[in-house]
Amino acid sequence: MSEQANGGRPAAVGNVPTAGGEAGLALLLGALGVVYGDIGTSPLYALKTVFTLDRGLIPTEGDVFGVISLVFWSITLIVSIKYVIFILRADNEGEGGVMALAALARRALGEASARRGAGVLALGALGAALFYGDSVITPAISVLSAVEGLEVTSPQWAVVVLPASAVILTLLFGVQRWGTGRVGAVFGPIMVLWFACLGVAGAAEVVRHPGVLAGLSPTYAVLFVVDHPVIAFVAMGAVVLAITGAEALYADMGHFGRAPIRRAWFAIVFPALTLNYLGQGALILRAPDSRANPFFLLLPDWARLPMVVLATVATVIASQAVISGAFSVSREAMRLGFLPHLRIRQTSRREYGQIYAPGVNWSLFAAVMLVTFAFGSSTNLAAAYGVAVTGTFLITTTLFLVVARALWRWSTRRVVLFGVVFGSIELVFFTANLAKVSHGGWLTLLIAIIVFTVLLTWRRGAALVTPRRIELEGPLPDFIDKLHAMNIPWVPGTAVFPHPNKETTPLALRANVAHNHVRHERIVIISGHTANVPHIPWDQRLTIDDLGDPNDGIIHIKAVFGFQDLTDFPEVLRRAATHPLGTGIAHDQVSYFVSRITLRCTRRPGMAIWRKRLFIGLAHNAASQVEFLRLPEERTIVLSAEVPV
Repeated sequence: MSEQANGGRPAAVGNVPTAGGEAGLALLLGALGVVYGDIGTSPLYALKTVFTLDRGLIPTEGDVFGVISLVFWSITLIVSIKYVIFILRADNEGEGGVMALAALARRALGEASARRGAGVLALGALGAALFYGDSVITPAISVLSAVEGLEVTSPQWAVVVLPASAVILTLLFGVQRWGTGRVGAVFGPIMVLWFACLGVAGAAEVVRHPGVLAGLSPTYAVLFVVDHPVIAFVAMGAVVLAITGAEALYADMGHFGRAPIRRAWFAIVFPALTLNYLGQGALILRAPDSRANPFFLLLPDWARLPMVVLATVATVIASQAVISGAFSVSREAMRLGFLPHLRIRQTSRREYGQIYAPGVNWSLFAAVMLVTFAFGSSTNLAAAYGVAVTGTFLITTTLFLVVARALWRWSTRRVVLFGVVFGSIELVFFTANLAKVSHGGWLTLLIAIIVFTVLLTWRRGAALVTPRRIELEGPLPDFIDKLHAMNIPWVPGTAVFPHPNKETTPLALRANVAHNHVRHERIVIISGHTANVPHIPWDQRLTIDDLGDPNDGIIHIKAVFGFQDLTDFPEVLRRAATHPLGTGIAHDQVSYFVSRITLRCTRRPGMAIWRKRLFIGLAHNAASQVEFLRLPEERTIVLSAEVPV
């Protein structure tokens, strides 16, 4: 028989409640410190890149107003309307991000659309791959652009920009092992100060040249495109730098909730960014040479060095958000079957989202340092930035439309309208950024292609290995019948066998009986499965089955985890011990038997040889099942079997 095991406290749900008072203020400050770090530091390099990327762009009043209008309406349409108003509605049990959205879209399509469901998951994997490309560029360009402020204060500081940036980046990745919990409390106030400085600096220049406010009119953007179509197209590749942090709004929704993110955007971030971009535009009109670095030249001499320090701190925070996002995306990809088991360590006892993935961290660090020294400046890096970001925008829009149509039952007219308005804008951004491919944009595409290949290879390899492993395992009911017929001794204690299902026999169970000629008094088979939702409460997580005989001491536990839940099999046992079928499980007498398969490359059809070797290499470097399932090493026995690929 099968019954639901009652759990204790429910797991935390990703959609953080929007409490009032101090709690609401804390969430708003947290959103400022993490969610808006990336887009909040875009003024450091966005307009500078627009006016220096193409020598044909002369800072006349029409050009400046046109660029300001493009920037303002890009932020308004893509960030304020698309992401803050629409995309934040598409939460997967409170969680956001491209992988979470892909899982939501697959669930919305249902089992009847298996092929389309696989397609949207693959699209989510592509979005994740593009995010990794973005994660390499963001820390490098953010820190470089901040430290380059030293050149504005004094040209002789130019020689220290690159080594100082390298030291800051090294420290940033070095402290990841401690997590953001200890310093997270100061992120929000620092970013409040940062946005206040953005707004004040911009407002001071706007007061001196109030006519720049005319740049907020969309007519200037239209006239700019009509008068200079080629230059405008090139400029769009740089204008996108002003919205590069938009995806973080969605990816970090589970940490703070929808309402605090929206309030922080409309109350603080959006006004501060608008004022600063207007101020930079007014400065360029007044002093055309300032386009070399309008952000720092917007400030009086005495404020530039302090602003360099504040900007450096702000860019570190922005980089931290991207790095943490890469950890979260990696975990979601792993839980959805696109990556092998990764070494994941929780860095906070209270916040599940604060994790550390050493393999991801140091791989990112190596890539970031490589591009930092290869490109050498934020201006050069800006030429490589944008391809991955705009690709992610398009993927998010596509997946959102799937959810809107299949889950929310939007009409065809509404879906088409949304797709045409936002999809066409993002397609222009993406196409404009394709011009950057030969100037460095190939780098992010190369990273995305490599990561996407890894994701699909692991998923395909796992699909090939699974049926061959099932063939070796054989049916579990048949094995249990043979076990009943065998005259072998029972030994005290509980033997636990992690295994994907209850239909086939764990290889470790077969090996233990065959070689040791004994069976334990209690045999527990635990199967862990990942659902398409971020969190599942404990009282809904476990299903316990006696496998047809309540007296033979053999039970099966099915544990269903959300893709944001911690996989902890000892905790599953503790929860199951309170169930009638779990009576007799003594934690001090539990032994864990893990089946480990050794993969052997063959010429069987199904996948190219080089992909098979990649799959085997990934499997060899994956975290052990003992570590992933949080099994105690001193009471775990690993038994191996060979499976051909």
